[in-house]
Amino acid sequence: MAHSHSHSHDELGHVVPESLFLKVLLALLFLTVVTVLVAQVDMGKWNIVGALLIATVKASLVIYFFMHGKYENRIIWMYILIPFILLAIMIGGVFTDDPFRSKPTPVGVSQQS
Repeated sequence: MAHSHSHSHDELGHVVPESLFLKVLLALLFLTVVTVLVAQVDMGKWNIVGALLIATVKASLVIYFFMHGKYENRIIWMYILIPFILLAIMIGGVFTDDPFRSKPTPVGVSQQS
């Protein structure tokens, strides 16, 4: 009985030059430094947005190169992108909900009516 997939067990996989992995590693290290530098700047509520954007770029690099997402077909990419879409929806929900929440009063501070 023939296998239903097109990959044979004798394939070596995707041969990627080590220099590409080194470039991706350097990009990830650079983005880590950028994350630390951005965390030192007070941008208010935008700090979390900056951190999430940098983290998304880093995760994308890992998926695309280290996990060989670059070589996958469209159906696999659909499975890869669905969690990112759901994450964007959830983050969007937090940012649209947060401005409408009442801020808690710190302990020891009396409320004046």
